[in-house]
Amino acid sequence: MQRSVFVWVICLFMFTCPLGAESFRALLSGELTLSANSPEGSSFNLQHDNSVLIRLGRDTRFFRGIEIEISAPQAWLLYHGSLAMIGYAELNRQPSMGVNDLDGQRIIFDPLPNKINIVYQIPVRQSHGLRSGPYAVVNPDIVFPSSFPILFRLIPIDKGLSEELENMQFLLTAKPLLTDEGAVKLSFRYPQQLLDRPFTVLIDDVLIENSGEEQILKEGPHNLVVLSDEYRNESRRFMIERAKILELTIDLQDPTPLIIFEAPENAQIYLDNRLVLQNNEPVPVEPGVHEARFQVGDYSVSRIISVQRGKTYRVVLAVDIDIEEND
Repeated sequence: MQRSVFVWVICLFMFTCPLGAESFRALLSGELTLSANSPEGSSFNLQHDNSVLIRLGRDTRFFRGIEIEISAPQAWLLYHGSLAMIGYAELNRQPSMGVNDLDGQRIIFDPLPNKINIVYQIPVRQSHGLRSGPYAVVNPDIVFPSSFPILFRLIPIDKGLSEELENMQFLLTAKPLLTDEGAVKLSFRYPQQLLDRPFTVLIDDVLIENSGEEQILKEGPHNLVVLSDEYRNESRRFMIERAKILELTIDLQDPTPLIIFEAPENAQIYLDNRLVLQNNEPVPVEPGVHEARFQVGDYSVSRIISVQRGKTYRVVLAVDIDIEEND
């Protein structure tokens, strides 16, 4: 009965203690850095008398929170109510390995439940969408990336820990909780004769005001359209992966229509009555109506081509042999 009252008093004090800066001493035994490039996170063996520092990588735009999972040994079930997990942010200085006297703001205090696996989630942005449930407890307060690193530790609630509990190892695994977003970074290459002409970029039919900036998009397929009076219109489909940045280069092309001719070597090709050299090079033309003519010996065939801006046409003289069998 006395032990239960003591635990209750300690928990009441910790929950009602003001959330200003607190002074504390901690033995720092390790550091973990969380990155969107390593969604599986990393782990550290923790005892009640040491602490771990959790940092965030440089790019946190795809973070909605972090998850701390504590895996306890089976023997822990015999010591329910003996330890609590506590976390501090807004540290007054960067701690070093070993014993540190620190000031920080307490962001977590929870008695360690009577479970083998304990999952705790800490939001790091507004509209994080995290919800407490049977498998995870979500911290009620947001800890923004600017408040990191956080110091996490296990502390005794009860006096006089047994030797088994003093030496008990808990596996702490921390990992990022990522949004369902990624980004695309667009770059453009221009024809030498048409540098820096105006164009419009649409992604999923939405106008992109500054196409030089990274665009945050939901993971999955997207459509890109480039519209211009100075370049050929472009249409591209691309995929966004979660927490990944896609670098997409668009080659803007001269909108002058092109005609490509294919014919046997002994054929002469005329476009609008002008002889075309047979070098398989595209022939630039003006939009409008044009006449293509092929001459092979005494045989001549011509076609009218209606040419549109930004299009490429392939005109082929095909020589074939048909064989019919009659009874």
